Amino acid sequence: MAENDSVHEDPQRGKRTLIPEAVLALGKSDANLQKAIARLLEHHPVIATKVSEIQAEFLKSHFDDMMYNDQGKTAIIGGHWGRGVGKCAVVTAGTSDIPIAEEATSTLEYFGIEPVRAYDKGVAGLHRSASVVEMLNSDPRMGVIVIAGMEGALPSVIASQVSQPVIAVPTSVGYGSNYEGLSALLGMLNSCVPGISVVNIDNGFGAACVVYRAMKTFRK
Repeated sequence: MAENDSVHEDPQRGKRTLIPEAVLALGKSDANLQKAIARLLEHHPVIATKVSEIQAEFLKSHFDDMMYNDQGKTAIIGGHWGRGVGKCAVVTAGTSDIPIAEEATSTLEYFGIEPVRAYDKGVAGLHRSASVVEMLNSDPRMGVIVIAGMEGALPSVIASQVSQPVIAVPTSVGYGSNYEGLSALLGMLNSCVPGISVVNIDNGFGAACVVYRAMKTFRK
């Protein structure tokens, strides 16, 4: 590898951690983005996150089999990492949270987990979450990702009524004292409901990784 090469891929990461290296497109030049994906493709299928529409058009000219989720800004190249792993509910408080939810669902699909979408179930209309709780209680092996902005209350509402661990994702959806997702993050971290794990703001990818690692570890 040339000394001035700025791309240093880690193709063995999936063997060490179950989670292969993903490519974060945010801030990358077209050349480095294409190079990182191409090198990883020599070893395994690749998922790229935070891929803009302009970057997606560039990648399509280099990778014929790329699948792009324009809402979730994710690109899957070369197939999927896993298959037939299980199911996971992806629940959002509002429709404005769907882009982060779609990042999560694309990542789940890459890992071979079937996403079950349940969008716009927030606490402003609390009755809307009843169908989600019923679904989760009918299948206790189903993973759960709950995504919310604003005050971030929905994960607590869901987690208080189901037996599964809940992966909570705060989003930057909100205004004023929301502070670009900080209020939702702190609200989730301060939940009095046990069994909630919180990932970073707008990190749908990270939430899906938690679900995949848990399913692969405890269902062997």
